[in-house]
Amino acid sequence: MCDRNLPKGSDLVATEDRNPYDIVRRQLREATEQLNLPPSVYEILKQPLRFIEVSIPVQMDSGELRVFTGFRSQHNDVLGPTKGGIRFHPDVTPDEVKALSMWMTIKCALLGLPFGGGKGGIICNPKELSRRELEGLSRGFIAALAQVVGPDKDVPAPDVYTTPQVMAWMMDEFSKTLSRNQFGLITGKPIVLGGSRGRSEATGRGCVETVLAAAKKLNMPIDGARVVVQGFGNAGSVAASLLRGHGAKIIAVSDSKGGIYNEHGLDPLAVLSYKEQHGTVVGFPGTETITNEELLALECEVLVPAALENQIHADNAHKIRAKIVAEAANGPTTPDAEQILFENGVFVIPDVLANAGGVTVSYFEWVQNLYNWYWSEEEVNHQLGLKMNQAFEEVYAMREKHNCTMRRAAYMVAVARLAEAMRLRGWLERNTAVWRS
Repeated sequence: MCDRNLPKGSDLVATEDRNPYDIVRRQLREATEQLNLPPSVYEILKQPLRFIEVSIPVQMDSGELRVFTGFRSQHNDVLGPTKGGIRFHPDVTPDEVKALSMWMTIKCALLGLPFGGGKGGIICNPKELSRRELEGLSRGFIAALAQVVGPDKDVPAPDVYTTPQVMAWMMDEFSKTLSRNQFGLITGKPIVLGGSRGRSEATGRGCVETVLAAAKKLNMPIDGARVVVQGFGNAGSVAASLLRGHGAKIIAVSDSKGGIYNEHGLDPLAVLSYKEQHGTVVGFPGTETITNEELLALECEVLVPAALENQIHADNAHKIRAKIVAEAANGPTTPDAEQILFENGVFVIPDVLANAGGVTVSYFEWVQNLYNWYWSEEEVNHQLGLKMNQAFEEVYAMREKHNCTMRRAAYMVAVARLAEAMRLRGWLERNTAVWRS
């Protein structure tokens, strides 16, 4: 088992910390130390190379001028332009955005993509905004960032409460600024504007690829396996549907309003249709209503946390009875909880691997935009499968070599690549400044 002693440093804490920025820095520090890399690697990786805060004035439908606050974190671009989503949410914080950009750096390095990590967010409640107000906010945000984004600088994408339509507005506003079309600025666009086929299912599909690979390693048949999905949004519903297609039995799903359970199995497509009509999965005919905490504790073969951060923590980790936990969400398991899962023999597929399908197909979209050559959905899915399985095998091999968690192994694979790139570019040498575009 890996050494779980916390490294020294004022930026890290010794008790369970659910701040994602502290958690990712701890994970990076542990990976660099176990790889015996020079301290300069961690010093560069422990914070973003650039963090931007912008004010976005929007004239509301009432005539009032309201100013929103937005952030963009560009963590590390040693492998290429930074890449990552933009979320619209009332609880967006600088630490959250920084942490998510750092996780994106790890994902891209892990999957062998020519990107670094980026992330953005605006403090707002998009459910309270009209379409016109949402468009004004979207255009204002990208205009404020116009000097530091672009196909060869920083490539945004959709995230929480942002959509292909939001990406289309942003792409159009940036194109107006440059007086030429810039489809490659942003990914997750509508297909007619350069979006990639297969993008909407990519996160869930990539997660399923890792579940199938893990089941094979564990000699666990997926046919008949009981699956529980926390968070029945895009990633969770797609993962549930695809796993059912492989013969698994979906026994419980949940959303922010609660969960539903049926030991005989659920039809994910029928549940999704019900949710679209009623705004929640709760009340789906023939099911028992359960809480999210009860859902996490169900006996099953596969648990897919696809909701929010810190859902599995030190207080409930001992209740997890799944054989595989596949993290479709970002940061659903705290470090202390993962230690408990590790000791209990639960195989955790970490978020930086399990949910990397989204950024992988975003990379495919970027490539298609640059070449103006567009792929079929079958080709996208095939290439995604190759990337996800290659990354899984590399992480699993590192896990076996060091007898550690899959998360630690994933960070070690990614950090080793980042360190080598920084060494070759001279970033680790004394008196050498990191180039910032």
